[in-house]
Amino acid sequence: MTKELWINLPVKDLEKSKSFFAALGFSFHPRHENSKDVAGLLIGEKNLLVLLFPEAAFQSFTQNELADTKRGTEVLFSIDAESREEVDELVGKVVDAGGTVFSEPREHGPGMYGAGFADLDGHRWNVLYMDRRQISTE
Repeated sequence: MTKELWINLPVKDLEKSKSFFAALGFSFHPRHENSKDVAGLLIGEKNLLVLLFPEAAFQSFTQNELADTKRGTEVLFSIDAESREEVDELVGKVVDAGGTVFSEPREHGPGMYGAGFADLDGHRWNVLYMDRRQISTE
């Protein structure tokens, strides 16, 4: 049975993408620390691995056209936040690092507060704080 899941993303400039995610406070897997061909972005307490590959390398794996992130969205990565303030703070870091906010921080119903942003390559991310005490469990 599958033991791990790796998410692979194409990026136009690996070094710029690494700088962008580092500015947001993400860490990287040490296995790829000095690589010019891949960066392993660690996400969450379980250290989910998102591998960033230069577009040519990514396309050699898929043997398919790359999605045009300016015209459509193939996937939305959702990450959690510990508080509303953490959502706001991350959005500020996104703007400072050169990303694009496509959904400003706002309420998404009782107990949910979030925002949406695109990284330097147009991949879309959602950050959401959920106050489970206020969310209905009907």
